[in-house]
Amino acid sequence: MTATTESPAAPPAREPGSWTTCPGCSTMLYSRRLERNQHVCPECGAHHRLTATQRVAHLLDPGFTVLDTAAALPADPDVLGFTDRAPYPRRLASARAATGLDEAVLVATGTVEGAPVVTAVMDFRFLGGSLGAAVGELVTAAAELAVARRTPLLLVTASGGARMQEGALSLMQMAKTAQALAELDAAGVLSLTLVTDPTYGGVAASFATLTDIVLAEPGARMGFAGPRVIAETIRDALPEGFQTAEFLLAHGLVDQVVRRSALRGVLGRLLSCVAEPRPGAPGDGGIMRDPALLGPVDPWAAVRGARHLDRPTTLDYLRLAFDGFEELHGDRMGQDCPAVVGGMARLDGVPVVVIGHQKGHTAVELGARNFGMGMPAGYRKAARLMRVADKLGLPVVTIVDTPGAYPGTEAEERGQAVAIAECIRLMATLRVPVLALVSGEGGSGGALALAVADEVLVCAGGVYSVISPEGCAAILWHDRAAAPEAARALGVDAVSLLRHGVVDGVVPEPPGGAHTDPAAAAALVGSALAAALRALLARDPDERRATRRARFRAFGAPAPLVPPAPMPQSTERTRSR
Repeated sequence: MTATTESPAAPPAREPGSWTTCPGCSTMLYSRRLERNQHVCPECGAHHRLTATQRVAHLLDPGFTVLDTAAALPADPDVLGFTDRAPYPRRLASARAATGLDEAVLVATGTVEGAPVVTAVMDFRFLGGSLGAAVGELVTAAAELAVARRTPLLLVTASGGARMQEGALSLMQMAKTAQALAELDAAGVLSLTLVTDPTYGGVAASFATLTDIVLAEPGARMGFAGPRVIAETIRDALPEGFQTAEFLLAHGLVDQVVRRSALRGVLGRLLSCVAEPRPGAPGDGGIMRDPALLGPVDPWAAVRGARHLDRPTTLDYLRLAFDGFEELHGDRMGQDCPAVVGGMARLDGVPVVVIGHQKGHTAVELGARNFGMGMPAGYRKAARLMRVADKLGLPVVTIVDTPGAYPGTEAEERGQAVAIAECIRLMATLRVPVLALVSGEGGSGGALALAVADEVLVCAGGVYSVISPEGCAAILWHDRAAAPEAARALGVDAVSLLRHGVVDGVVPEPPGGAHTDPAAAAALVGSALAAALRALLARDPDERRATRRARFRAFGAPAPLVPPAPMPQSTERTRSR
């Protein structure tokens, strides 16, 4: 591919004063008004399809470069001599004449809000954006360019599926492009997809869904098999909104649904998270590390305070103590869990992946968030985001605030124990710095699943325990009313946790507790997390990982077991063998 600094030619302009019909609501729209609104219907919000040239101009900053892809096209794409109602070469010639493109993909380089990017943009007008050898080659070449430049790759998809005129060679492009995305993973280069309407078949089942982050425009449809094929094949009634972006978001298959007007901002913030960090000055962040300097705490009062409805939640801390948070959704296995939130942000200028339990402040939100009790999908989402962080070299920051993982039938059916265990194991092996904060409740394995860290801090009013005091009282005292006594016996309070080495430091709170002044509490948390993160970043990565392993290896083991020396074999036993 060669470069040209000229912008792609604009699509043919409609006649002045022309009108068009919105496919979403059938409203007659004045074309110039529609264009001014970025081809989004002002009446119903339907996102009209854009050409590849329009899409590049919309997403990239001025001064982008469109690559000349003619040299990357196969010399003879019609290897089968395929003819249906028209010979394949004639179909290609017609598509080129109608679109002004060499193929169904336009490759360009440039920036999005100043952040560099390589982008491959599909155009549905070109034979339905079908995946053939040329499309696979251009997507692969764009990925290889991104690896060579160590620049993020943005794929914009629009496809009806495989290019049947190329037979099995079209099928092979799924493997070719998937392999190219794997090379991006190995190189630690960020990849993103923007799903536009429609994205089906081989594109959906290869490069479109293999990127680190998958965004979708409102109403965009994506799936392996189209609704008509499904309905005609298995005669099954499809649910409302099936395969739309909103359906995909609810089922954990895309990270965000983003309006066209907000796309550049979201992409710019995500791309900026792989830029060089700009950490602030060193300091202790106010973290208290000597239990002797902390005043006495009533453990049961701490439990009640940690559950206060006005206590800051993870999303409150993300809004007040972090910058540029972009939430990412889904476990990529069919579910999302609102009790576990996560995404990319900056902490004191350092790009991080941040994950935390989310409760809420009202009865409605608490119910919607399952009271902060994560389902298996929540822990699998957390693990997915941790793997992205590890790939990109981004520190992981977690905020723990849960009474425990959800204990219901549905969670057990979906592998709650396995999801928690895998999350714990993954955190123990991450190559990047890991910092955890118990901000409120830290309940059992559901809390530990986000707290296997290089450094574990707790807010002064936070608690952390193997079981809730009520549960402990019911089991051992046979009386839930003994919960205050159980809280004292369990040592759930910050002072006890620091004394026993379960946490490494205590973050102070405003007088009366974090719920009395959430903004001040967030300032204290932000300062403490930033200081702890700076210290972790300054350490040697191998030494840091070894220390993390040693930290958890030491709990309950005063000295490692030494294997006994092998018993000498007797001469008689040796001869008898």
